[in-house]
Amino acid sequence: MTGQPSPDVIAHVRDIPLYRPSVARGHFPILEKADIARDFPDNWMTPALAEALETGEAEYVLSTGTNHARMRIIRPPYFLLRSYYRLWSEHPDISATWHEGCHRVSLTTVLATEHVARVNAAKRGATPSPVPTPADRRLDERTLYLNLRLDPAEWTRGDVERMLAEIRSVRAGHPAGRYHLDCSGYHLAHLLRKVAEWDLQDAFPAPASVIHAYEYTPRNVRRMLREHLDCPVIDLFGSTELGYLYYSDRDGRYRPYLERMSVELIPVPGAAPGSGIHSLIVTSVRNPYMPLVRYRSGDCVRTLDGTPDPERVAAFCGREKELLPTPRGLVAQADLDDRIAAVSPRIFLHQLRLTGARDCRLAYTTFDGHPLDASEAADLAESVAALTGRRCAPDHRARIPIGPSGKYGWLATPGRPATGAGQDSP
Repeated sequence: MTGQPSPDVIAHVRDIPLYRPSVARGHFPILEKADIARDFPDNWMTPALAEALETGEAEYVLSTGTNHARMRIIRPPYFLLRSYYRLWSEHPDISATWHEGCHRVSLTTVLATEHVARVNAAKRGATPSPVPTPADRRLDERTLYLNLRLDPAEWTRGDVERMLAEIRSVRAGHPAGRYHLDCSGYHLAHLLRKVAEWDLQDAFPAPASVIHAYEYTPRNVRRMLREHLDCPVIDLFGSTELGYLYYSDRDGRYRPYLERMSVELIPVPGAAPGSGIHSLIVTSVRNPYMPLVRYRSGDCVRTLDGTPDPERVAAFCGREKELLPTPRGLVAQADLDDRIAAVSPRIFLHQLRLTGARDCRLAYTTFDGHPLDASEAADLAESVAALTGRRCAPDHRARIPIGPSGKYGWLATPGRPATGAGQDSP
């Protein structure tokens, strides 16, 4: 289904106040995040929704606000988690780890950990502990959250040894000593670096499968994870309000997972010629309490052949709001990432800061802590300058600060710091 929604979708939304004018006109314009927030929740309220909220079959949830202002939504309890679990259970490369009962450890933002601890404390009628225990960090009987710090670069040896001990404890509960690792790619890369730095490899049991699903993961980070982990490393793409829409196989090829959904790809106006950047427009009735019709997710994608075919999505290339204007047109986060990965696989984190009308500075860290040599630095400056139309000064750093969301921002412009963006937690 593309373009205007099907009769089945229209029947599903016709009683929702937000959609009544569109139903009457027979035309559904693209739905923006601001439209969702306008007159919330009255614009969504129906007798069926009011009853679901009363019985607990639906609940209010706040997005983490890493991509946009925090947004209130309504969804069934554990909506995103169920989407995750179903994908894990059906994925052609890793479904075996689900069906053999592997438990899941989650290594992602501290905000996700704190959310789980708050939910558990609320169930007990208690105040969340300042330092949540493993029991506090259990999302359900199958998932344990590990991280207790905002910035993984600040993990101490004690932090890492605690997390490794908790992983071993989870693993010990499986007959064959196997577990599933869910992560932000950045957080897992930090852990692998620190395990190597402190010679803790023997204390880190290898996972049986890995999913990274929380934010854009750069090419060099994906490559590093694949090189260090002898198991399938899978990417999921989705959001708090939609659930998961696409998954990669172990070789990085994306496949749609559009149960009760459809996708339109619309070329981004002003994109660099031949760039093939498309906006992702989603119609979904997967969440029965807040169906979204022609909703602009804010994400940009490219397809294998440049056509707007949702079945041929090849890459997720960043946020539409973060497209960078250049003399050649708008370019995406993935464009810079591709240039960096082509220069050196040693570059870990990076952040582009616009320092004037014609200049920029590219801060970067490396996996081994050493700066690029002069030749590589010159190549990097030249490549970034060709992409952005700005003179580029590479700037090796020992670390790059993480955003308040617990995620890294790739772009900082005058008056707008790089705050970090990505998906929310299950």
